[in-house]
Amino acid sequence: MSINSIMPVTLTGDDVSKKREEIRHYFHHTFDLYERLFTTFVDDSVFYKQPEATRHPMIFYFGHTATFFVNKFMVSKIIDERINPEFESTFAIGVDEMNWDDMQRAHYAWPEVSEVRSYREKVRALVDGLISTLPLTLPITQESPWWIVLMGIEHERIHIETSSVLHRQLPIADVKMVPEFPRCQEYDKAPKNTMVAVSGAMVCLGKERQHHLYGWDNEYGEKIEDVSDFKVAKYLCSNGEFLEFVKDHGYQRSAYWDDEGVSFLEHTGVKHPPFWVSQKDGSFKYRSMTELMDMPLNWPVDVNYLEARAYSRWKSEKEGRTYRLLTEPEWYLIYERAGIKDVPDFDDTGANINFRHCSSSCAVDTFAFGDICDVMGNVWQWTETHMNGYKGFEPHRAYDDFSLPTFDGKHNIMKGGSWASSGHEMMKHARYAFRRHFYQHAGFRIVEGDELNTEIEDNIYESDALVSQYCHFQYGENHFGVENFAKKCAEYALEYAKGTPMQHALDLGCATGRASFELAKGFDAVTGIDFSARFVQVGIELKEQGSITFQRVIEGELVAKEDVTLAALGYEKIAKNVEFWQGDACNMKAHFKDYDLIMATNLIDRLYEPLLFLEGIEERITEGGYLILTSPYTWLEEYTKKEFWLGGYKDADGKEVSTLEGLTNVLSPKFELVATHDVPFVIPETARKFQHTVSQMSVWKKR
Repeated sequence: MSINSIMPVTLTGDDVSKKREEIRHYFHHTFDLYERLFTTFVDDSVFYKQPEATRHPMIFYFGHTATFFVNKFMVSKIIDERINPEFESTFAIGVDEMNWDDMQRAHYAWPEVSEVRSYREKVRALVDGLISTLPLTLPITQESPWWIVLMGIEHERIHIETSSVLHRQLPIADVKMVPEFPRCQEYDKAPKNTMVAVSGAMVCLGKERQHHLYGWDNEYGEKIEDVSDFKVAKYLCSNGEFLEFVKDHGYQRSAYWDDEGVSFLEHTGVKHPPFWVSQKDGSFKYRSMTELMDMPLNWPVDVNYLEARAYSRWKSEKEGRTYRLLTEPEWYLIYERAGIKDVPDFDDTGANINFRHCSSSCAVDTFAFGDICDVMGNVWQWTETHMNGYKGFEPHRAYDDFSLPTFDGKHNIMKGGSWASSGHEMMKHARYAFRRHFYQHAGFRIVEGDELNTEIEDNIYESDALVSQYCHFQYGENHFGVENFAKKCAEYALEYAKGTPMQHALDLGCATGRASFELAKGFDAVTGIDFSARFVQVGIELKEQGSITFQRVIEGELVAKEDVTLAALGYEKIAKNVEFWQGDACNMKAHFKDYDLIMATNLIDRLYEPLLFLEGIEERITEGGYLILTSPYTWLEEYTKKEFWLGGYKDADGKEVSTLEGLTNVLSPKFELVATHDVPFVIPETARKFQHTVSQMSVWKKR
């Protein structure tokens, strides 16, 4: 077995001590492999190189996977003290080209590589210590703290692969070959591809919660699809096959590209796949992770979905047939047809996966799974299937934005894994999706069959009941004569802020963004921040698209579609002054400062450690500025350990302590309590069920 390859652990067993050691070994192997990947840099200056415009410098990714462990342990209340709050904010968010990813260079002062290495060692010691001491009951369930340990490990496994893609996008002079990551040495002309007939069948997608392997939230639930007979290519599309498309000016002929593809071409100006390097004589070299080499015509081509789809249209025209890409259920059929066994019984010696053979692609006819090659491994296979949730989908509480932001019709699923896929990525039920213009170690195989209807409805938050409920709460009609809560809070805030310059306001716990837009009626610039990207996504969509669509529950499974527009809300002219970010109120990035007003709405009693938010908040507010807090003070240990409650308890002397008293004790040295107000709100659950709550607003002026 290669030094880089290892099988992931299962959730089951009957020997707790043995399972601890399995997880310990798996963790250290993962941590080591990730760090080993960065030894391909010629020197530490490369850590500060930016592979391409939409990505951070490499130092971010080096620190990100370690901070993920700490941040998830904090959120899950496994630990209550950070290692390095600055790092755990700086390296937290910005990895997947989402609208809330902060890529502004001015916001970052990157630390020394040696500091990040030292930090990683501290995180290693923390995780190792938890593996030794956390109570362990088998099987491991999603409610167990061990699920968070595995979440951190599998998250780093993902970044082993995605970071290796970024390595391929660095200048060749910045990387070097190392023995641990050898590329395949065999390459030749492309083999002739043929089509293999596959019988259709009913396919049941999804897995049960009691499954013996770790899974991301999008895998659970159920979806049954009836798949018709189809023909699928024996081989992945090779560089040699794709070269014919390039030579035939496929990148210059818009007829092969849909609107999104045409926009991609216009924006990027690309004329060939990303890891092909054009030569003066019109030929191409090939960029592996650490080497520029002769074009391996029989290796699979690396392209994004848009390029793969354009190729299939070109081939359809050339041959007078209808070609497209695989769908997710079609991939399952060829997987089951090949008799592949899932982890831990999966045989990685029979596939170019898990760094088992090499650290590059290899010939498309090397690894056969019956009469179809590379069902698993070599490169990921783009599918026609948009990322979505199965029936019964529920986001995991510790990482509720892993999947839901991709349920937007803009992300397509990839299946099968690549040479760099390891851990969870090798599992049968693994579902990963990227934006269609995104590059990974990903290619495709063609299917002969009818064109599919790949259009989807406007984004209805039907997979996310909580976000739909908050959309209705913030943008829906009023009930029982109670004014819209977000709007009312913003009105109070604007009134108190009149004595300030009213240049910048921060809406913390902005949820779906209504108060942020309302604050923009009086402030020059408003920043909305929420811990959940699921909520942030709504505000961004309303700002950029001009409308949002969500569902209102009537009763049971009966729902009504609701549409909200900027025009109807009167926000068309002010929306440009609002920005939204995902962030942790207990550990915000340093550049969120110089606000004339900070409003934290129904937030204080939902923070894992509210003092982390309140201590130092005055440094983010201008002189004479305001801090406005609202909360119904519904303290629950589900969100905040009792030792961190600010009120709602009796002290050691038996005295009752209210939250307002607790806030006063914390804030009075720096703030004057100006006023309090009772602000009621109504949250509709169904057409006949409502939550009626009264929140207390406390208004604090910086001394």
